[in-house]
Amino acid sequence: MRKLMILGILWMIWGTAGFAQDQPKMGGTLIWGRSTDPVFLDPAKTSDSEEARVTANIFEGLVRYQDGSEDIEPALAVSWETSKDEKEWIFHLRKDVTFHDETPFNAEAVVFSFLRQIDSKHPFHREGFKFANAVFKYVKTVEAIDEYTVKITLEKPYAPFLYNLRMRHAAPIVSPSAVKKLGDQFEKHPVGTGPFRFAEWIPEDRIILEKNPTYWGNSPYLDRIVFKTIADNKTRLLELQTGAIHGMEGIEPDAVEEIKNNKELRFEIKPDLNVGYLAFNTEKKPFDQVKVRQAINYAINKHNLIKLLYQDMAIPAKNPIPPILWGYNDEIADYEYQPEKARQLLKEAGCGAGFDTTLWAMPVSRPYMPQPEKIARAIKSNLAAIGVRAEIITHDWKNYLKKIANGEHDMCLIGWISDNGDPDNFLYVLLDKDNAVKPKAQNVAFFKDDRLHDILIHAQQISNLEERIRLYRSAQEIIHEKAPWVPLAHAQRPGVFRNNVHNVIRFIQFEKAWVE
Repeated sequence: MRKLMILGILWMIWGTAGFAQDQPKMGGTLIWGRSTDPVFLDPAKTSDSEEARVTANIFEGLVRYQDGSEDIEPALAVSWETSKDEKEWIFHLRKDVTFHDETPFNAEAVVFSFLRQIDSKHPFHREGFKFANAVFKYVKTVEAIDEYTVKITLEKPYAPFLYNLRMRHAAPIVSPSAVKKLGDQFEKHPVGTGPFRFAEWIPEDRIILEKNPTYWGNSPYLDRIVFKTIADNKTRLLELQTGAIHGMEGIEPDAVEEIKNNKELRFEIKPDLNVGYLAFNTEKKPFDQVKVRQAINYAINKHNLIKLLYQDMAIPAKNPIPPILWGYNDEIADYEYQPEKARQLLKEAGCGAGFDTTLWAMPVSRPYMPQPEKIARAIKSNLAAIGVRAEIITHDWKNYLKKIANGEHDMCLIGWISDNGDPDNFLYVLLDKDNAVKPKAQNVAFFKDDRLHDILIHAQQISNLEERIRLYRSAQEIIHEKAPWVPLAHAQRPGVFRNNVHNVIRFIQFEKAWVE
């Protein structure tokens, strides 16, 4: 099995929050401050990092990444094997696991969890399961061989398959009994097998998780986690400074020095597999023209955005994938800030007088875009300089995601954090024509290129790493030339903790966390 070297590098850099040699303390509550309330807590519907931060502690998959390594290790599966043609996978499951509702985990639970997403005729399939195609690409059948053995058959070899089963979206196993009992309310009352179980959700206020007393793995140190919603970044930081919460992301860049000077706080900044970008709706005029899209790439001063709005806690993006990920094509020359060239391209496209359009701005900060409304205003100013008159539009987060997935925007700000450390998770998920299907598109540029599609599908079906790298480099050349996006930034991920907080892994996993 190939090694994804970058994941090992990330784990060594990421490490844990406040690793200490002291003996961990059992008990207590950790309160995490967040910017927004989740929309769903069903992992099949999870669509952003705040939802994943909760579900990652409730649910588990068949496999997971080994701490401090790029290797995959057993989770709910104890072992697995694959056929020589890599189309048949056999997973042997743990026999000592129960769901939080005290029902047994077994092969039928795995089959249920996967088929409710894959099979549109399944009684508990829902249209909102938008990640199923990406996670379960080419899955032909999922069968229970016996009580603790599952066979998954693929239509063709698929290189990212095992890594997809580690993804926080879609791949975790849910309680069939709970789904059947709760129906659509399962997304508000999640039931998994993880180290913490769902206790309470007060909308727009908090979500409380409690220690799972029957967890099959090492028991968590914490008794409970509280995810507290505090929309304003500055207010959230004030709560951290007073000790009302223990940790947070969503740091305003201009607050970094204040945080570093506070001896009761610990500032951490991590590299991350992410991208923040401006997507053009290529199905709408004039963004169906390559020259218009290239013009706007030349019109935006990315370096200024990074300096002023990311406070240099990011690097300019020229490709969809970040430079720390294998397969990155560094030979591509970025669209430099050249307003005159942008105006010339607009003239060549028949838009010399400029045009009116809309620019959709996210209503909430995200690790890949900490100040989206300010970024939108800066982009609007850049566009005005070349005669493009953009009206900034925003919606609440739930409707924003829904509307851009349905193609209602002209241009939109959005971003992505990798789920599995494979270039496929950026390039195929975000830019392939397979994922430009309304009303649940992940490719919100609605970019459809047959040559790109052929390259990405071929890369999925081979295991030779050098050949996959070559293919992904070629894919990035096509994307750069056709310009369905303006890749803006690969953000570093800042977070801040009280000094008495230890071992929060990647700002998202709390099973090893403890509080003095």
